[in-house]
Amino acid sequence: MELSQAEQERVARIRAKLARMYPRATTALIWRTPFELLVATILSAQTTDAAVNQVTPALFAECPTPEAMLRLSEDELADRIRSIGLYRSKARNILATCRILVEQYGGEVPRSREELMKLPGVGRKTANVVLSNAFGEPAIAVDTHVFRVARRLGLASGDTPERVEEELMARLPREEWSRAHHWLIWHGRKICHARNPRCELCPLLPECPTGQQQAGHSGQPGGEARPTRERRSP
Repeated sequence: MELSQAEQERVARIRAKLARMYPRATTALIWRTPFELLVATILSAQTTDAAVNQVTPALFAECPTPEAMLRLSEDELADRIRSIGLYRSKARNILATCRILVEQYGGEVPRSREELMKLPGVGRKTANVVLSNAFGEPAIAVDTHVFRVARRLGLASGDTPERVEEELMARLPREEWSRAHHWLIWHGRKICHARNPRCELCPLLPECPTGQQQAGHSGQPGGEARPTRERRSP
């Protein structure tokens, strides 16, 4: 993707501002090992990180490894994660994943995207979260926050998470991919909300085409931006 000099400078200003706004941005999920992060991320699909964090400390205390998790029946695991959406299918996927980890990987979490995405309940977003946070591999996991904020800021225009991921990787330095993922999530949670974005408080407003367009329509800075259409990551 060939960017004009003006666009390169705009993207650089966005990156610099996000870095100053969220210098300690990281995943909100509670985890200690790659296995725990993998399970927590599977649980987080269509569920808030806060809800996941309510159940995982007790679950991981009892089942810190795939082998320990497999001592539970599907009904027993489902009961422990009952407060989380889609808990029955997630319990089934987690146990199926644990069997594969034990039988094919010696109880370890694989370190490649292709192998991770073969695990039940693991899509590209989950694989990227694990690669980035557990193994330090540059990756951009596109969840609803990243999808929304990237499109509003004009960093991407794709209508699928995969396309948005490709566009972000083309526009951002590889060494910033993992941090940018967290920056965009935090910005989406704190300011660039889906329904009522707080444009009047946003330091990125001068660089944001969506915010600028809405401000022009409303006749004043900080008018509400209309949410762009989102799709959830697998």
